[in-house]
Amino acid sequence: MNDLGRIERIERALEAYIANCSAPEKLKQSMAYSLLAGGKRLRPSLCLQAAEMLGGSEADAMPVACALEMIHTYSLIHDDLPCMDNDDMRRGRPSNHIVFGESGAMLAGDGLLSLAFETMLNTGLEIAPHAPRYYEACAEVARGAGVSGMVAGQTLDLDMTGKPGDLAMLEAIQVRKTGALIEAALASGAIIANADATELAAIRRYAQSFGRLFQITDDLLDVTGTDEAMGKTLGKDAKEDKLTAVTLLGIDGAKEYAVDTAEEARLAISMFGERAADFNALIDSTLCRTK
Repeated sequence: MNDLGRIERIERALEAYIANCSAPEKLKQSMAYSLLAGGKRLRPSLCLQAAEMLGGSEADAMPVACALEMIHTYSLIHDDLPCMDNDDMRRGRPSNHIVFGESGAMLAGDGLLSLAFETMLNTGLEIAPHAPRYYEACAEVARGAGVSGMVAGQTLDLDMTGKPGDLAMLEAIQVRKTGALIEAALASGAIIANADATELAAIRRYAQSFGRLFQITDDLLDVTGTDEAMGKTLGKDAKEDKLTAVTLLGIDGAKEYAVDTAEEARLAISMFGERAADFNALIDSTLCRTK
């Protein structure tokens, strides 16, 4: 199964969920504007890959995978608002609030968050006979997105702006702001595939290390990347005195930190052998990512 085919199936499913939702037309347009704007589709892909690696069904995991992308997109819409990171560009075009206004963007984010849980829960009764732990997977998503996960990480990130920090605080932000939803993606896919305790623990360790790695490379690209490649405004971390891997360790130090974190992720997934080839390839591509 190639990645392009998987992403195409995710795109089709997202389009169908938006088309079939009962939102007022203007709200649906603003939700679709951001959700269907492309992107890596990293989180839903991870969910489906984890389920596949452990012998689960892509069809069973797809509603959760799409819900994860809805949640990720809502977080980007809100992240770009003037009261948060105040960014006018996202995925290579004007941010949602530039097109639909601040109130429209706020409601689009709220709508996507609500639709995410509607998507998961409405299909639960149908899927549960085939994936008896399906609602456990939904709970993983709720935790990853919520007050101890992504929302907590964003809070810490804002609180630390302009303040001195250390590696412990940096990692506390990384594992919540970026890592928590990545862990939810991988763990939910594994749970839907009925992973045992040992498999799930290994998946979690990988997710935690990979989530940190992804954020470290994001921090590096804020300094070394281009606005065109990243599809957003770069260089803001230093201007706003954010606590990042680069502001704490410098560029060379952050690169070394990324390599060490990548090795942690490889070790975590090693018990799966060749079945984990896609996850090891993802580590390699993340280390040298340009967008």
